[in-house]
Amino acid sequence: MILERGPVLLENKVFYVTTPIYYPSDKLHIGHALTTTMADTLARYKKMRGYDVYFLTGSDEHGQKIQRKAQEAGVEPLTYVDRIVASFQELWRRLDIQYNDFIRTTEGRHKRVVQELFRRIYEQGDIYKSEYEGWYCTPCETFWTERQLVEGNCPDCGRPVELLREESYFFRLSKYADRLLEYIEEHPEFIQPPSRRNEMINFIKGGLEDLCVSRTTFDWGIPVPFDSRHVIYVWFDALTNYISALGYGTEDDSLFRRYWPGAVHLVGKDIVRFHTIIWPIILMAAGIELPRQVFGHGWLLVEGGKMSKSKGNVVDPMILIERYGSDAIRYFLLREMPYGNDGYYSEEALVNRINTDLANDFGNLLSRTTAMIEKFAGGYIPAPGSEESPLDRELKSLAARVPEEVDRALNNFEFAKALSSIWELINRANKYIEETAPWSLARRSENRERLNTVLYNLAEAIRQATVMCTPFMPGVPRRVWQQLGIAEKAELHAWDSLAPWGGIPAGIKIARGEPLFPRLEWQGEGAAPAVVCTKNGESDRAESSAAGKEGEELISIEEFGRIKLRVAQVLAAERVPKADKLLKLEVKLGDERRTVVAGIAKYYRPEDLVGKKVILVANLKPAKLRGIVSEGMVLAAVDGDNLALLTTDAEITDGAVVR
Repeated sequence: MILERGPVLLENKVFYVTTPIYYPSDKLHIGHALTTTMADTLARYKKMRGYDVYFLTGSDEHGQKIQRKAQEAGVEPLTYVDRIVASFQELWRRLDIQYNDFIRTTEGRHKRVVQELFRRIYEQGDIYKSEYEGWYCTPCETFWTERQLVEGNCPDCGRPVELLREESYFFRLSKYADRLLEYIEEHPEFIQPPSRRNEMINFIKGGLEDLCVSRTTFDWGIPVPFDSRHVIYVWFDALTNYISALGYGTEDDSLFRRYWPGAVHLVGKDIVRFHTIIWPIILMAAGIELPRQVFGHGWLLVEGGKMSKSKGNVVDPMILIERYGSDAIRYFLLREMPYGNDGYYSEEALVNRINTDLANDFGNLLSRTTAMIEKFAGGYIPAPGSEESPLDRELKSLAARVPEEVDRALNNFEFAKALSSIWELINRANKYIEETAPWSLARRSENRERLNTVLYNLAEAIRQATVMCTPFMPGVPRRVWQQLGIAEKAELHAWDSLAPWGGIPAGIKIARGEPLFPRLEWQGEGAAPAVVCTKNGESDRAESSAAGKEGEELISIEEFGRIKLRVAQVLAAERVPKADKLLKLEVKLGDERRTVVAGIAKYYRPEDLVGKKVILVANLKPAKLRGIVSEGMVLAAVDGDNLALLTTDAEITDGAVVR
């Protein structure tokens, strides 16, 4: 069989990425935003690396469920979906999603391709007419056999099914089972992650049944071209969007020849089977080469499990974007999803991630650096000196390594790992500030050259980290470039500018601005957070190292006296489920017992803490972390990647006051 494919250049510099086309039965939730943000990040990254990129998303608008929803609303199906599809497009605009095309299955360009593909497969004998009786799940638009049901319900969504009997056309799925299995085993990269590949191999080996591909009990769909009583069943219709958007089978198929078969399909794990079994077999039957890859990510879960309207736990991304901004939402979604597994969402976790990574780490690195350049170098990025210290070499060596790690992670769909690598550079730059102590260097004129080197290296580290953050948080770079004084220097924003070190020119005038991400105070689920500000509106540690005696901002004895420190004995300790950094401590302060959640799991095993006497901030306002009310904060000393709890050097009664 002759396969249709695009030009050879697909192998190198062409990248075609797709999301599922979303079903407009209602507004999208934060889980849908996850898939689209992943696709957008990949598309932006590949563009930065010089690829010819095509990014497709869209809406899947046919089916019995839509027809019923429209009838309930008293409108025509197209009128019903028009309104919801407009909300999809508005969400993507607000989330800074830059797609090349938005395909709607109600468009004529799509209908023509679907009908021609159906006719072609029918004429070669792979589609036939028969009568079907089976259990049908309307929300999933899927037929199931008796043995596939779980306690009489749909095995995918758990909802009730209904027994339907009707004349239908069937696609000979079973005919291609062995061929597909052979392809998957010979191309292990085709289905990712490996756990999904193994699931699909087992599913195929369990036996494939021919697929019902038409319906007669409703008419909201694409008519079968040679039998108008039937409409083409939703999955055959929907999956074809990936090639109909490229003009497959039309007079102008230039996009198809240019980008296919280099497609990377990003989907949720619940629809991997459709994309790795039904879709490839449709393509095989039509003589079209299979897409390059299908990546099935996990679900974004909430406290009640998977998001569902029936559970009332759906999270509206529009509200979150309004409250926190698109960059923060994008960062959280990509950073919180473990590779191939489920992630967990709560608004409290979102606020904590904003405060820790975006405000404390990235935002304060920019704020501290620009404050010191303004204070110690007259507001101009100084030229570095000729001598290089081991600390300088360590920072530069890390900066040289991180782009490769980001590239490798993104090519493997490891978004969280890519961001973690970037944050390694950001955190190393923050540690570099403490190690080099620019405020101390500034006191002696003979240290001027060393001070200039430190300030220059910090500005360059920020520039490099920002370049690498661009695909993930596209709104951040513009604000950083403005503060670094390089907004008009596009060549310094490019990925290719990361090597060699030293791209940012000396003598550039900086322009300090508002904090990138102000710290937020958690106000409770559903409540808008309060912005926590200190001097000049900066967040927590913005200028602490560049102001005051010995580089610290001074406080009065009265201010210090407001903090109540007490000795607390750890009675019990355990890990907080689904939280890698947190331990739950039960502590004793004299006759009083409290629960404290501490982010020290990386440094201490729970069993090693029992019996320790630690220092507790006893009058801290209680906070809810991962559903646990924390009644205080244990104190620790932090030195780069090291952390040690503060304890007493002699036996002292728990509950004793620390002065």
